[in-house]
Amino acid sequence: MAAQNLVLLFLVTVLSCFIAGATSAPPVIKGGYWPSWRADTDPPSTIPTSYFTHLFYAFVGVNATTYKLTITSTDAQWMRNFTSTVHRKKPPSKALLSLGGGNASPTTFSNMATNASNRATFIASTIQVARKYGFDGIDLDWEFPKDDQDMSNLAVLFREWRTAFEKEARASRRPRLLISAAVYFASSFFLSDVKRAYPVNAIRRYVDFVSPMCYDYHGSWEPSATGAQALLYDSTSNISTSYGIQSWIRAGVPPKKLVMGLPLYGRTWKLKDPNVHGIGAPAVGVGPGDNGVLLYFQIVEFNAANNATEEFDKKTVSTYSYAGTNWLGYDNATSIRYKVEFARERRLGGYFFWALGYDKDWTLTKEASRTWNRRY
Repeated sequence: MAAQNLVLLFLVTVLSCFIAGATSAPPVIKGGYWPSWRADTDPPSTIPTSYFTHLFYAFVGVNATTYKLTITSTDAQWMRNFTSTVHRKKPPSKALLSLGGGNASPTTFSNMATNASNRATFIASTIQVARKYGFDGIDLDWEFPKDDQDMSNLAVLFREWRTAFEKEARASRRPRLLISAAVYFASSFFLSDVKRAYPVNAIRRYVDFVSPMCYDYHGSWEPSATGAQALLYDSTSNISTSYGIQSWIRAGVPPKKLVMGLPLYGRTWKLKDPNVHGIGAPAVGVGPGDNGVLLYFQIVEFNAANNATEEFDKKTVSTYSYAGTNWLGYDNATSIRYKVEFARERRLGGYFFWALGYDKDWTLTKEASRTWNRRY
């Protein structure tokens, strides 16, 4: 009888696990970068955390001499506000501190990563700052490692970082700090004069997730033709989100560790002929905005004010609008829905938006969250 009871208990346990696995939603990262320089207009209290599981404070720099994090008085004020606010909201979000960014010097990261003592100082500083201000993890935005040596040093940094975070978690009896990294849209820099590839083995072993920046494919540096700056597919080249994501998977990074980037801004051109207005149409330079860049809420306002025609291009999964000689390329709710469906179908870890405060009434972030949650 005892043996029969044990068998029955085993079967019930297996069945319960099966049912739980079949009905529970897989974990997902719905990320968003919060630009701290917009704190006065878009404070953390305005973020609807129902659309986000992970929020990134952007950005904190690294001292080029000491390799410790540089915390300004403004950062000190807003970092504590950021973490406490998003943790208290219902539902709460994870808060990560993002280091670097597009305007940071890649040389500082390179010099830090090349030396064991510099790495140790940097890692200790990230732990101290993260714990002091209540962050759940650290996000590295090194744009970009310049050669194979930088990539090799990055692998060492990831290993030592993970080891230090695990040791600190055991000592403090607190959850381990997360490690993430914003990375190039593809696993290797195949378009660059200096070919190099990310250390995927180290990423697979030591990093919680990486976030390919799937945008800025075309822009003001190509003034003679319009371009879809974040297209999902491109039948004429490998400069596309689908190619980039597949390159990471082929290189050996598990799909669940890939968080696909989505832009909340667009790029603009001046058409050569207002009657020729498709993707790749002849242009004579940048259009409206800051060097040909408009935030999504500005795009919505521009389209309304200028009675612009909006087109969704299903072949590339991108959106554009035109009014006279003005041409705007961006993502709207339709293209965002297609992209999030792409991420789900490929079992990616999720998606992130650059950047909060750029949306129009949270239209695109809401559409992304709703699409991911939808049962198919």
